Amino acid sequence: MLPTKTFSSHPKSFIEQPHLAETQITSWNWLIKKGLKELLKEISPIKDHSGKELELYFTDYYLDEPKHDEETARFKDLTFEAPLRAKIKLVNNRTKKVNEQEVYLGDFPIMTERGTFIINGVERVIVSQLIRSSGVYFTAEVSHGKKLFGAKIIPNRGAWLEFETDSDGFIGVKIDRHRKAPITDLLRIFSNSKGQQTMGDTKEILKIFKDVDTGPIKFIEATLKKDPANDISSSYIEIYKRLRPGDLATPENAKSLIDAMFQRRDRYDLSEVGRFKINQRLDIKNKDKRLLDLEDLILIIKEIIRLNNTPLAEPDDIDHLGNRRIRAVGELLQNRLHVGFARLRRIIQDRMSTLDIETLIPTQLINARPLIGVIKEFFASSQLSQFMDQINPLAELEHKRRLSSMGPGGLTRERAKFEVRDVHSSHYGRICPIETPEGPNIGLINHLANFARLNELGFLETPYAKVKKGKITSEIVWLNALDEEKYKIAQGSTKIDKQGKIEEETVEARIGSEPGTCLKNEVDLIDVAPHQLISVATSLIPFLKHDDANRALMGSNMQRQAVPLIKPQAPYVGTGAEERAALDSGRLVIAENDGEVVEVDASHISVKSNKEIKHYPIYKFRRSNYYTCISQKPLVKKGDKVKKGSILADGPSIDKGVLALGQNLLVAFISWEGANFEDAIILSEKVVKNDVFTSIHIE
Repeated sequence: MLPTKTFSSHPKSFIEQPHLAETQITSWNWLIKKGLKELLKEISPIKDHSGKELELYFTDYYLDEPKHDEETARFKDLTFEAPLRAKIKLVNNRTKKVNEQEVYLGDFPIMTERGTFIINGVERVIVSQLIRSSGVYFTAEVSHGKKLFGAKIIPNRGAWLEFETDSDGFIGVKIDRHRKAPITDLLRIFSNSKGQQTMGDTKEILKIFKDVDTGPIKFIEATLKKDPANDISSSYIEIYKRLRPGDLATPENAKSLIDAMFQRRDRYDLSEVGRFKINQRLDIKNKDKRLLDLEDLILIIKEIIRLNNTPLAEPDDIDHLGNRRIRAVGELLQNRLHVGFARLRRIIQDRMSTLDIETLIPTQLINARPLIGVIKEFFASSQLSQFMDQINPLAELEHKRRLSSMGPGGLTRERAKFEVRDVHSSHYGRICPIETPEGPNIGLINHLANFARLNELGFLETPYAKVKKGKITSEIVWLNALDEEKYKIAQGSTKIDKQGKIEEETVEARIGSEPGTCLKNEVDLIDVAPHQLISVATSLIPFLKHDDANRALMGSNMQRQAVPLIKPQAPYVGTGAEERAALDSGRLVIAENDGEVVEVDASHISVKSNKEIKHYPIYKFRRSNYYTCISQKPLVKKGDKVKKGSILADGPSIDKGVLALGQNLLVAFISWEGANFEDAIILSEKVVKNDVFTSIHIE
């Protein structure tokens, strides 16, 4: 193997790169530890229809040992899964008995160490979804050359509220895309839920908004003029008429429907993220209530009026990554299980009313079918559960790092406009601006950038090193897209001396979301590496900045289509990203502890450490999802001493731990009587003789 020479001006990044399949693994661990707990807490207690006789509590849960190991599942076309068991407590208020039992809630597919699932013997990946975050957004429509502002409240679950301003100053609200009602009706209804009857009074409403409604158009007065209702019960009726046109509207009917719509957690939930975004946008402190209340509504209407009265006001940018979040595998599964648990609850309540209360035991109430059904349906037929791209290790890795804007609750190809697909300045260091498919999915399918990670709310963060007085410190901060705009950030390729001081007096930096220049002493942060803004596949392209962006896009995508060759060759000219890509692909055999190799053959490697012998299996000529050949090749000999983390065997398209997708060919450009016109090439016979481009395919 040739010695490595580094010509890069920035050979090392300031931080260890996170594991490249981390998003999948972290999200899965969250589901097992916290996500299921949240669901069971939300569903407990389940009471019978009268709500007096029986109560069922889910107290604890655990995943049992898997039924078969990964290998058996693969060869026998089974699912790699484990039984989910829960402890339940049945409280019988009639007999005063408390009965505790353990129940089976169905089989739960388990994630492999590589971040994939084996479903019916086939490896699948759950692609993360990039969606609009729940919360509040202020929008604008232009009418007669004037911007009229409105707002949208998007909950995680429940009815959407859309506020609109008319040119005469009337502010209306649409509930779930129904006809518009005056905003004052909604205010009265929400004040009623807090027990403050005072809001029924028109003067009271005017008093609340008098500090902001000071422009030439009096918005609240204009709205009240058009509002036929003048007290709380007539407000309920007005909104009920919009929701159920044609039904008989009595105050009781209206109240029960509308209160259930906004005051019940199972019907309306802003989610933790939605509450965080509302607090952030409206500057509310220390509030974690997941339902919408009067205070939120008043602040939103005040903000609409303020925006309408501000001449240069701009609406919120919905394509900004501060307003879009990632739903990874854990959350996607949790949302499906929510549906399953709702069905389970109905079954339990029906059985509570039909079975004999005196002799009832908890296991009679539980039927795991609805849960098994939703899990099976999700893994088998969800748009985001995909047949894994297994052509080569890079294809596998990038499939796990893929982000899709499509899927349930997302966009559709036909509906997605140009703005959604376009590269946004907030993508920097979070989403790769280059790697995306060509064709109808362009910009809707994206890939994570090299250092990006998800925070606990699902927003993408990227790391920066702190800079003090022009010197780079070892302190690293992770920032989301909105926080980043407060700082001046120098780019990763800024010239730095050995002490970590910035050499040039003026540096190129990102200020807000715009590119600019500033003095070196004004720089707050610096990128941790020059390849921070691009994806794994793109960072494998040498001299990327000399490529045209469209060709770089094609190159990034085509590397994923390279078939594994029988004689892989590490590239002579690499970028330094090859080792990391090979390591995190999950296709290498890696030593778990220090030790000595005691046995090596084509089926396994045995390493002795601390008197224990660990056997590492080696896969030979396995068929991948795309009929290419997965074959591992030992790198160690008997008697070799190995350290923890060292590579014991290479995988497909890997040469001594370095990703090797192609071959080092000598290429000459020469005119050959037109035989090399356009895309034509002439190959030496040696290429065929020496099996340089020979690959094995297993049908």
